[in-house]
Amino acid sequence: MLQPIRKFFLSLKFTYLAIFLIGLSGILLFSIMYGSVKKETYKLESLQISPDTIRSIKTVEDTVKTEQDRERAAREVTPVYQLSQDVGKNRQAIAMSIFDFLIEVKEMGELAQSEENESVLDNRMQIAEMRKKLGNLEKEEPGLRLSDDAISMLLAQKTEVLENIQSVLATTIGEELSKPIRKEDLSTIRYEVERKIRLADTIPPSVLQTILTLGRLLVVETETINVEATESGIEQARAAIEPTRILQGQVIVREGQMIDREIYRQLELTGLLNNQSTVKPFAGLALFVLFVSGIIFMHFNTWQEHSSVKKKALVIVLSVFFLLVIMMKLIALIDENFNVLLAFLFPTALAPMLVKLLTNERIAIMTTIITAATAGIMLQEGFAAIIQMEVALYILFGGVVSLYLLGDGGRRSSILRTSAGVVASNILFISFYLLMTQSAYDLSELGFYLIAAVASGILSGALTIGLMPFFETAFGLLSDMKLVELSNPNHPLLKKVLFETPGTYHHSVMVANLSDAACEAIGANGLLARVGSYYHDIGKTIRPGFFIENQHPGQNPHDALPPEKSRDIIIAHAEDGAKLLEKYKMPREIINIARQHHGTSTLKYFYVKAKEAGKDVVEEEFRYPGPKPQTKEIAIISIADSVEAAVRSMKEPNPQKIAGLVRAIVNDRLNDGQFDECDLSMKELKKAEKVICETLNGTFHSRIEYPE
Repeated sequence: MLQPIRKFFLSLKFTYLAIFLIGLSGILLFSIMYGSVKKETYKLESLQISPDTIRSIKTVEDTVKTEQDRERAAREVTPVYQLSQDVGKNRQAIAMSIFDFLIEVKEMGELAQSEENESVLDNRMQIAEMRKKLGNLEKEEPGLRLSDDAISMLLAQKTEVLENIQSVLATTIGEELSKPIRKEDLSTIRYEVERKIRLADTIPPSVLQTILTLGRLLVVETETINVEATESGIEQARAAIEPTRILQGQVIVREGQMIDREIYRQLELTGLLNNQSTVKPFAGLALFVLFVSGIIFMHFNTWQEHSSVKKKALVIVLSVFFLLVIMMKLIALIDENFNVLLAFLFPTALAPMLVKLLTNERIAIMTTIITAATAGIMLQEGFAAIIQMEVALYILFGGVVSLYLLGDGGRRSSILRTSAGVVASNILFISFYLLMTQSAYDLSELGFYLIAAVASGILSGALTIGLMPFFETAFGLLSDMKLVELSNPNHPLLKKVLFETPGTYHHSVMVANLSDAACEAIGANGLLARVGSYYHDIGKTIRPGFFIENQHPGQNPHDALPPEKSRDIIIAHAEDGAKLLEKYKMPREIINIARQHHGTSTLKYFYVKAKEAGKDVVEEEFRYPGPKPQTKEIAIISIADSVEAAVRSMKEPNPQKIAGLVRAIVNDRLNDGQFDECDLSMKELKKAEKVICETLNGTFHSRIEYPE
C-alpha cells in the first residue's frame, strides 16, 4: 500500500512535491491554529445577569467615556475675569452728559421770552432738542431712553437742582462701579445705588423715581469674562484628560453582575458580543501561515542538494513540526485551568535536536525559528495581544543553545549532555522572566517554574532519543545514534564475524581505525566509516576458510582450486555480504560499503596465477562487479582495506616502507579510475594518505626485544 505512494512521491519533481506538501501543511496548520486566534464571544443582552467573568481581549480606547471626561473637565474650568476701570468712568460720564444736556437745553429755553402759548411750544422744542442730543446714546443703549414726561419733569427743575442731582448720581455711580462687579453681583449693586440716591435730600420727589430708574440702568458689569483666556483654559483642561482605555485583560463584568447600558456598551466596544464578527484575526493568521510556508519553501528550494535528499528532509521537517504543533495544542487546552504559565513545560530543544540529527544544522535553525513563532501564538493566554513573546523567546533560546551544545555528535551521551545545558538555559530565561514581571510569586509558583525548566530540558533529550528510531525506520535514515548502536560488539552480525572469522574481525577493526581517522581528517563521516568497516567483509563468513586471515599455516584450499574458481569465491564475498546485510535489514549506507568497497578493482593475485598457468585470460574477467565507490567514506575504506592487508603481510615494516606502500596503493586505485564516481578531491586524498600512514606507524612500531 505504502510502496506505490512512496514511488509516486519519489517520481515527482521536488518543486511540485514541495508546493503540494507545504500547501497541504499550511491548510492543516491554519485549521489547528484557528482556535488560538478565534476570540471568545458571548450571547448577552442589556439588563441580563452575566453568567461569567468577562475580560477584555484587547486594549481599546473608550471614545465615549473619554469625551464625557473631557466635557466634565471643561465645565469645571473657572472662567477668567478681567476688570475694566474704564467701565465705571464711562458710566459716570454718561450720567454727567445726560444732565449736562438737560442744563444746556434748559438754559437755552430760558432765553426765550414769550407768551404762554409760546411757552408750550418751547417745552416741546426743548424735549425734541433733548431727544436729538440723546440720540446716539439711546441708539447704543435703548435701555437708557428717557420718556418725554421724564425729560419734561427734569427740565422743569431749576438748574441748581439739576446740578445737585447730577452730582449725587455721578458720584454714586462712580463709587459703586469702581469695584469689581460680575453679572451675579448686579442686583446687589443696583440696590446699593438706589439706597444712596434715596438718602440724598437734594432730589425732589417728583423726579426721584426717574433718577432711581436711571441709576439702576447705569449699573453694569465691570469685571467681564476674558473669552480667549477662558477658551484656552478649557482647551488645556480637555487636553490634560488622557484617553480612557479598556485595557487588555481588564474585567468588564463579573459573574453574577447586572449588565447595564454602560457595561453593554463596553462589551460592544471590545467586540465580545456574538453579533460582532471580524475577519481580521483570520486574515492575519492566513498571512502568518503563508509566511511560514514561504520560509520553508525558499529554504528547501535554495538548498543545493540531491532531490531525493531534499524530499526526505522536507517530510521530516514537516513531521517534526506538526508533532510539536500537536503538543502545543494539548498544552493550550489545559493551560487555562492553571494560574501559572504552563507553556514553560514545552520541550524547547526537541525540534532543533531531532531535525539536526535527522537532516542538518541549517534546517534545524529554520525549524527552531518557525516553531518558536508558532508557539508564541498557540500558547498565548486568553487575553494576550498577538504573540506570547516570553514563550517564543523561551523556545528560541532553548533551541539555539541545544544546537551549539549538540555539536556534530549524535550519541546518547551527547544528547543527554545537551539536555543538561538546555535545563540551565531554561532556568536562566525563566529567572529573567520572573524578575522582569516585577510580580510577587509564592514558593509553589517558583517551584513550578523551576520544575518546568528542568522538565523541558529533560523531555527534549528523552523524546529525541525515543523518537529517533521511529524516524530512522520510517525514512530509512542512518543517524549517529543508530551507528553507535550498530557498533556494539553484541550485535548478531558482529558476533558472527568474531566467532566464525576471527581473523576477518581483527582485520575489520584495523580497517575501522584507519578509515575513521582518515575520514575525520577530510571532514567526512568518520563514525559511518568505522561502523561500515566492521561490516564490510561480512560476506567472508559464508566461506571463511578461503580467506587468508582465517587460514591456519599450511592450509590454503585455493592451492587445490583453479584460479577461476578461486576468483569467483573471493569476488563473491562483496555481494554475499551485501545480501546478508539486506537480510538483517541493515541501513542502506552499510550495505553500500560492503558492495562497493572493492569497486571494480582487479583480483591481481589470481589473475597473475591464471596467466602463469598459461591460460588465455582477460583482465576484465578478474575484476569485482562494482559499482565503484560512490562516497568519500567508501573510497577511504577501500584504501584502508587494501593498505591494512598489505602492511600486515610486510616484513619488518618501517615508516618509509609503509609510506611507499600506501602511496603505491593509492596511486594504483587512482590510475584505475576507482575514485571517478565519488567527490573525493586530490587534496583530501593526500591528507587521508598522510593520516593512514601516521596511524599505521603507531600500530606497526618497533618493539624492544626482551632478554630470554
